[in-house]
Amino acid sequence: MIRFKCIMGALPFRLGVQIKRNDISCSTRAWYQVQRHKTCFPNNFKEYENLRQLYNPEVPNHFNFAKDVLDKWAQKEKHGEKSPNPALWWINGQGNEIKWSFEELVFHSRRVANVLSGPCKLQKGDRVLLILPRIPEWWLVNVACLRTGMVLIPGTSQLTARDILYRLRTSKAKCIITDESLAPVLDAIATECSSLKTKLLVSDRKREGWMNFGELSRTASSDHICVQTKSEDPMAIFFTSGTTGSPKMTEHSQCSFGIGLTVNGRYWLDLTERDVLWNTSDTGWAKTAWSSVFAAWIQGACVFVHHMPRFETTTVLETLSVYPISTFCASPTAYRMLIQEDFSRYTFLSLQHCLSAGEPINPEVMQKWESNTGLNIYEGYGQTETVLIAGTFKGMKIKPGSFGKPSPAYDVQVVDNAGEVVPCGSEGNLAIRVKPHKPFCLFSGYTDDPERTAQCYRGDFYLTGDRGIMDEDGYLWFVGRTDDVILSAGYRIGPFEIENALIEHEAVAESAVVSSPDPVRGEIVKAFVVLKTAFKSQSQDQLVTELQSHVKKMTAPYKYPRKIEFVEQLPKTLSGKIRRAELRNKEWGRS
Repeated sequence: MIRFKCIMGALPFRLGVQIKRNDISCSTRAWYQVQRHKTCFPNNFKEYENLRQLYNPEVPNHFNFAKDVLDKWAQKEKHGEKSPNPALWWINGQGNEIKWSFEELVFHSRRVANVLSGPCKLQKGDRVLLILPRIPEWWLVNVACLRTGMVLIPGTSQLTARDILYRLRTSKAKCIITDESLAPVLDAIATECSSLKTKLLVSDRKREGWMNFGELSRTASSDHICVQTKSEDPMAIFFTSGTTGSPKMTEHSQCSFGIGLTVNGRYWLDLTERDVLWNTSDTGWAKTAWSSVFAAWIQGACVFVHHMPRFETTTVLETLSVYPISTFCASPTAYRMLIQEDFSRYTFLSLQHCLSAGEPINPEVMQKWESNTGLNIYEGYGQTETVLIAGTFKGMKIKPGSFGKPSPAYDVQVVDNAGEVVPCGSEGNLAIRVKPHKPFCLFSGYTDDPERTAQCYRGDFYLTGDRGIMDEDGYLWFVGRTDDVILSAGYRIGPFEIENALIEHEAVAESAVVSSPDPVRGEIVKAFVVLKTAFKSQSQDQLVTELQSHVKKMTAPYKYPRKIEFVEQLPKTLSGKIRRAELRNKEWGRS
């Protein structure tokens, strides 16, 4: 990893202690927990009811997040008009630490921008596939793409050769930026991608056929003039799974996230310049763009990053104890894992606000977290295609099981299949009103796929694909998905991809993939498999292991079916379509 100049050493407010139960009296601990309830008072608004009056963003003809937000924070720092909180604070758990002010972030990102537009010969509008773990270079490339007007396509490091090949071919990306772990994979498939012109390697070592990110960045000029981008110009593309077909390219404009995520940063996360936000999402997902780039930096807050290749509960709790993290956002799966630990070993003196998104969170998990920390978990609901659709906000009564009320960014309603609003208490499609005016913070569309884009709209509404209920108090309750996408541990997994992988195994005649309940991940992938006659006499346990290994090789490992059931036939409609809903209802105990 390239070693940039960094500010080392502990901040004055860093708390480098881990306190055991016998070091703190019960009365002190009780007082401590009571103090936590101060977090129910918001910093940036008085109450939920006045959010719509406060949230009134202006969308200019031209907008660029790097120039109009980051550079302005850097100027404020330079003139002593901003708190000394870092812009980015990265640790790796092994003693290495990097802290960049906004001035330093601007300095380094301008260098990277010159690398992209210079040696890499990329131009405004060119697409860049970025696959890196949680390292500082990931954030620099994000900002550099904004500065140059290039379209960023983030991907998780768990992608396989097939996944990467599909993304390169479909997006027609001209550049790939990754590290040594995936470089051999790229070398094996690069000749099959006619649009790919540049391979940029983040590594201390050189590799034949690759440009070296660190070497070029160290020698690049820090003088760079940000390109002029219109608010509606494309900014990023996120690949998101669906029930049929391959992953879709979800396109966002310069303003949809760059301005639209103000609703997340200012009101849901309720951040200020003094806050340190830790969001544990993988760099391949839109949630990282949500919280670890735009929402935090709109507010001038510090983005905290732990490299942590795998989610480790003790590492998370120790980090929350040692570092001055004020705002923590994680998936319900993460919280389910964390509450299994012994909290008496830790105290979180800086932690003030806890949030969750990605999937519904269990009321029992919220209760256990609150009893251990004195802090409520505020749930948020959104999609790759949107900013925050709804959530629980500070000062609002939390109804366990509900994901709160509509965010001020959207007019959220529950509608029937014809796009008509249904009465309170009735189940319907969770939807966003798009007529007479489409919200600027809604995605531009599925790139090069107008048909799938059009399928999202019904009457005056954009349909989220989820079913829900709005109660008489305006709270929204999640019922389920209208499609078959599986939401496991925060990952969206399309059954089509798994079924495609399974059918390529010589033993599989047919398969259907659905969600199955799981106490830790919320839901997991289950495959119903019809075997070919020649394989029906083989050991089923052996076949399960073999099929799971096969899927792990064919697609990203997190997608493999953790449960496999062999059946004689699959339920189908008269037209021959698999009735996944029937299988899913069986798994979830629904009639």
